[in-house]
Amino acid sequence: MDLGECTKIHDLALRADYEIAAKERDLFFEHDAMEHLESFIVDCDRRTDIAKKRLAETQEEISAEVAAKAEKVHELNEEIGKLLAKAEQLGAEGNVEESQKVMQEVERVRTKKREAEDEYRNSMPASSFQQQKLRVCEICSAYLGLHDNDRRLADHFGGKLHLGFIQIREKLDHLKKIVADKQERRNQERLKRREEREKEEKMKRKSRSRSRDHKRSRSRDHRRKRSSSPAHERRKSRSRSRSRERERRRRHRSRSHSHGRGHCRSSRDKSRDRSSKHK
Repeated sequence: MDLGECTKIHDLALRADYEIAAKERDLFFEHDAMEHLESFIVDCDRRTDIAKKRLAETQEEISAEVAAKAEKVHELNEEIGKLLAKAEQLGAEGNVEESQKVMQEVERVRTKKREAEDEYRNSMPASSFQQQKLRVCEICSAYLGLHDNDRRLADHFGGKLHLGFIQIREKLDHLKKIVADKQERRNQERLKRREEREKEEKMKRKSRSRSRDHKRSRSRDHRRKRSSSPAHERRKSRSRSRSRERERRRRHRSRSHSHGRGHCRSSRDKSRDRSSKHK
């Protein structure tokens, strides 16, 4: 699997600047990195599933008991490969004593592997045992053979592809935890700000209600004081006096009008009487 040259900029100075800036505020570049690494893992797991299906279709079917014994041989092969890769790394670093201790552990696992191979061989026909039984690596999706030698196992488990996918998976798990923690903090902060806004709005509504009640109370007190003041009583007295005066004028005009109509009728009657006598 060749991923090609990375298109990102790898600069230690930029990394240091980011680490300093990240202490002041969250930039959430971890989320972008998580999605980038996750794309590699999704693709790798997809190829692993395809390879498993292909092996299930092409390889001869075996019983569950034989399959379990073959799986045990594969697991011991994986353990030997990891130990050999570790021993080589320790030797390259100059840690000879630790490397020799790891090689002793390799010999112990090799003994267990031979015993497991014997059990597997005795559980199936010789013709079927010679057939190469393949397995798909769960880390990098590469094929592993049941009869691979130690050199082949060491090359696989100590290779850049396998170790690289180990680092990717570990880093991805780490980034998922970081992103989940930051998202949880953001949700808590958002909830806290909302509660503070609601509390502030509630206080404002309560303050406005108190202000309206205070204004109403002052208005009632003002009207009450005005109604009980001497000036108000004088205004009421003058208003009643004016009302009585208007009523007297109205009655006087009514009587005057009635007297005038009666005088006019008397004059007309006298004129008619004189006219009838003259005739």
